[in-house]
Amino acid sequence: MANTSPKPPSPTAPERSNATKWGSWALFGIAIVVMIAVLTAQQPTGEPVTYTEYIGWLEEGLVESVVRDNVDGDITFTLIDGELYSTVGPVTAYEEELALLQTNVESVSEDNPNGGVTFNTPTESIFTSLLFFLLPVSLLIGFFWWMQRRAQGQMGGIMSVGRSKAKTYTTERPGTTFDDVAGYEGVKREITEVVDFLKTPDRFAEIGARTPKGMLLVGPPGTGKTLIARAVAGEAGVPFMSVTGSDFMEMFVGVGASRVRDLFESARKMGRAIIFIDEIDSIGRKRGAGLGGGHDEREQTLNQMLAEMDGFEASEGIIMMAATNRPDILDPALLRPGRFDRQVVVPLPELEDRVKILSVHLKGKRTDPDVDTNLVARGTPGMSGADLANLVNEAALFAVRAGDDKIAMRHFESARDRVMLGIERSSMVRSQEDLERTAYHEAGHALCAAVQDNHDPVHKVTIIPTGMALGVTMTLPTEDRHSMDKDDAEAYMVMAMGGRVAEKLVFDESSSGAANDLQQATNIARRMVTEWGMSDVVGPMSLSDSGPVFLGEDMMQSKSYSPDTARLVDEEIRNTLVRAEDRCRDLLIEYRNGLDLIARALLEHETISGDEVYRLLNLSGANITSVKDTSFTTDSVTAAAAQVTPPQDSTEDDATEAADIDEPANSSAD
Repeated sequence: MANTSPKPPSPTAPERSNATKWGSWALFGIAIVVMIAVLTAQQPTGEPVTYTEYIGWLEEGLVESVVRDNVDGDITFTLIDGELYSTVGPVTAYEEELALLQTNVESVSEDNPNGGVTFNTPTESIFTSLLFFLLPVSLLIGFFWWMQRRAQGQMGGIMSVGRSKAKTYTTERPGTTFDDVAGYEGVKREITEVVDFLKTPDRFAEIGARTPKGMLLVGPPGTGKTLIARAVAGEAGVPFMSVTGSDFMEMFVGVGASRVRDLFESARKMGRAIIFIDEIDSIGRKRGAGLGGGHDEREQTLNQMLAEMDGFEASEGIIMMAATNRPDILDPALLRPGRFDRQVVVPLPELEDRVKILSVHLKGKRTDPDVDTNLVARGTPGMSGADLANLVNEAALFAVRAGDDKIAMRHFESARDRVMLGIERSSMVRSQEDLERTAYHEAGHALCAAVQDNHDPVHKVTIIPTGMALGVTMTLPTEDRHSMDKDDAEAYMVMAMGGRVAEKLVFDESSSGAANDLQQATNIARRMVTEWGMSDVVGPMSLSDSGPVFLGEDMMQSKSYSPDTARLVDEEIRNTLVRAEDRCRDLLIEYRNGLDLIARALLEHETISGDEVYRLLNLSGANITSVKDTSFTTDSVTAAAAQVTPPQDSTEDDATEAADIDEPANSSAD
């Protein structure tokens, strides 16, 4: 199909406008130059002398000619030797000067044509008089003209407030294409179908297929929804109009609806076009929701959009695309067939997609041959495309700080810790007792993770304060996980309890450092009982209240279950946690020697790798098969730890510890 976008303006139009503009400025400049020339024009004067010297030369008869101004007393005279001088005397010449002029200045003759005395009374020219009169008048006229132009510009801005702010892209400005979007083959296949329909509509019309009027891109933040839309603009052979949801809202009532009408009118003039609205949830929220009622202006804008998408006026050839990360708050009328027919989910990238995304972001960067994007991708589960781009940039920054000319795997290790955990606070001073408590706390986490077959392998353990945590035990999955069974959930609770139980086992007391561990363990236990149906006591019931509370729909509604059921749920959650704590205590007692070895290694090196944890457990007689670490190289971890001096004399409380483990990504069984 031929491109139906409007033709660009004729190249002579801007040239003519520029010529007119420069012509006006040229005339204005010439006028200023003429004014300055007239105001500053003077007759050439000679070398200035005093009036006394002038009288003396008159007395000596050395003056040949004199020109005297009767208005301001200026005197210009020439000596016999031809030298020109000037002075200032009284406006009315003294009698002595007049007598000297009559007797000592030669009159005009054939031998002395330049001689004599001339009394000059200058008069202003008509042009000069008019100039001094017209100058203030011209300034006033120019001022009022400028004010009028300014007022017209403001009125033009007010009159155009209802026009759409959409940016139009054509095939002459391709920008991003599908080749720039790594991974997401299924998403690109869905969108390519729409682009093909706009390019070759006859092929679909022969079968009777009807193109979807709307396509909604749904996914977490940072997954590349807007990037995919930009790729559609590059691939489509039709005009692509891009606008954000906030562009429709203004302080004036009715502006949003007016801009929606103008947007669709502009699209209809193009014949076939794609309209993309980013962050559509800002104007497409559910109507009539909330305690204080809906926003009238937003609802009017949404109503106009609904009418334009499926109203009386035909909009054939116009396809709507929108992106949001909150599809649950969109109005149902916006999502029905005939408006947004398809919802394309743009999820967090899988392992293969992460490898491709990392390869795209590594283009143009100097990397060491030891960088394996597959290993980096395996160590970044749950990261979005934006997170991976930030990870690559952080690794490059670490390489620059270290003075290296290439990005190596150790830089990716440091960058991932920086992104996921925070900045290392290696300068933090702690007491020996605090260090020992933290070492046994992290050793308990590491041991419980290592000895359980259905838990992710240990990658790294450190007691260096990182972010808000006093220590970190990092485990990484061997593959992307999208669900969690009961054994996995219980294993994560046991691992979360490891730090607290280890402190009680060794020091016979617990500290506030396990606050986050208990929070995560309780969260998993609650979801097992109320969402995942993993409790034999409660049974296969879903008791979760996960609706959008801020919409106000369920604020005044009571719980969907009775107080007796709530009491039963609380008891079952507590029993689940107690069983996990008992299981954790049994493991730590059984492998107590391994716990002591890991804690002493942490006190000596501050950071140890996952392979070192398994080696120490086997030295203690545990006979545990080490699971191959699927993340980054572990030698760099030990090497980096050897360069850090253990902190001493601490006064920091363990209550500052914010996180020791992360809940596994995508653990929901939805």
